[in-house]
Amino acid sequence: MNLRSILALTVLCSCLAGQTGMTAAQSADPAWLDDLSSQAAMEKQCEVAYHLNVREYRQGGLWTFEARIQCVDGRQFDAVRREDEADFTFRTCGTTVC
Repeated sequence: MNLRSILALTVLCSCLAGQTGMTAAQSADPAWLDDLSSQAAMEKQCEVAYHLNVREYRQGGLWTFEARIQCVDGRQFDAVRREDEADFTFRTCGTTVC
């Protein structure tokens, strides 16, 4: 196995481990994802294809809900809402290089 193959395998394992950790951190039935999809449809004209990086955590005594949404048309948005807020705040994801 060459160095490139080892690095690719390491990155893949890291990604899978990160996904497992995220899944464990979210609730069994995050109903707030339905709210997020509905708000994205109304405000951003985004039909959500899927959710990425879904997280729920306590911050300053309040629950915070975060996710990246992938629209059917290819756009992506990061969304965040604290439990004391009625709506999600959206930030457009631009092209990034890793």
